[in-house]
Amino acid sequence: MIIFPIRTNIWPRRTPYVNYALIIINAAIFFLTYHPVQNPYTHQAEHILWPWAEQYMLYPANWIWFQFISYAFLHGGWSHIIGNMFFLYLFGNNVCDRLGTFRYLLLYFASAVASAAGHIVLTKLYTPDPLFVPLLGASGAISGIIGAYLVLFPQTAITVFYWFFFFIDTIEVPASFFIALKLILYDNIMARVPNGVAYDAHLAGYAFGIIATMLLLATGIVKVSEFDLLSVIKHWNRRRQYRNLVSRGFDPFSGRTTVKKEEPAQANTSPVDQITLEKIQQLRRDIGRFISQKNLPEAAQVYQELIKTDSRQILPQQQQLDIANELASENRYIEAAEAYEKFIKQYENYEYIEQVKLMLGLLYSRYLNDRQNAVRYLKEAEEKLSDVSQLNLCKEELNKLQTEPQ
Repeated sequence: MIIFPIRTNIWPRRTPYVNYALIIINAAIFFLTYHPVQNPYTHQAEHILWPWAEQYMLYPANWIWFQFISYAFLHGGWSHIIGNMFFLYLFGNNVCDRLGTFRYLLLYFASAVASAAGHIVLTKLYTPDPLFVPLLGASGAISGIIGAYLVLFPQTAITVFYWFFFFIDTIEVPASFFIALKLILYDNIMARVPNGVAYDAHLAGYAFGIIATMLLLATGIVKVSEFDLLSVIKHWNRRRQYRNLVSRGFDPFSGRTTVKKEEPAQANTSPVDQITLEKIQQLRRDIGRFISQKNLPEAAQVYQELIKTDSRQILPQQQQLDIANELASENRYIEAAEAYEKFIKQYENYEYIEQVKLMLGLLYSRYLNDRQNAVRYLKEAEEKLSDVSQLNLCKEELNKLQTEPQ
């Protein structure tokens, strides 16, 4: 069975130049150093690097300080370099965008060092004899980056390609499940085989990336978002505390603790209300189904019926944003603006909220002739936009609004 991630459902706001640079440097060093030499009798590769490059591998029994970094830029074959660089591209781009250039580079190199140190310590626990097998490859550093992705974007979706006998397809799974269960638990613990893979280096890299990124969030060095692992844990803990209080008779509305009485359950909704509730639930299910099928026009149509049934309804974050974007693309500007307004009010801590405000400001300015709301949202977006092209667009539209006669 083959299981392989092919993409994520989020994209960086800024071009991650430093991550691209790391990929290019790794590839360039691979071409300079890779030189496999086969044993004519066993037909096995005895040396995979040019002799001058072998000193830069990490030798656990007799290491030199610079090897804790240099080993991470050497690779033992085409599959090794291609696989590592693909994973660095897949997960590193968004981590780089979230952390920024300096912190991302620091995490990358620190993960390489921690991975090598963990490999030496953990392997010696299993092998008391001196270790002569050298370590090479960027896997440890990349494991640290993937660990950071798990902390920063646990609720994102990863599209996974799978091949099981005659079944070939793709499926979307939460990043937290895929990284924790597949990459960490299965690949490096359950499926370990003596094939020369430095599993302990991978595990040390994952552990370091997770712990270091949690510390960055906990100390405020990296801004906490509503959707990172630290916030997810805090939300879960608050829900747990709330359930415990309510189970003991605490009334969250009056603030008093009352003795719970066993009473027969009674329906508190009329038949008409129950029918409406069931209709709303069915409409929401239909919207989710159409979105999962990439049928956004039909999902937008059902959304309009949902709003007619109950104007207070709001969808989960990504669904609400998808619907608003679809309505805007269909030139249904009034409905799109209302959907964006709901999104901003409900998900004000959304990581890219300034881009949503920019879109809403443009709608009010160009299509709905609402100067007041246009200026308000464009100014709010201008304060936080980091993408140069988006910021210029925002400023141009604001300047146009402020110079044209009312």
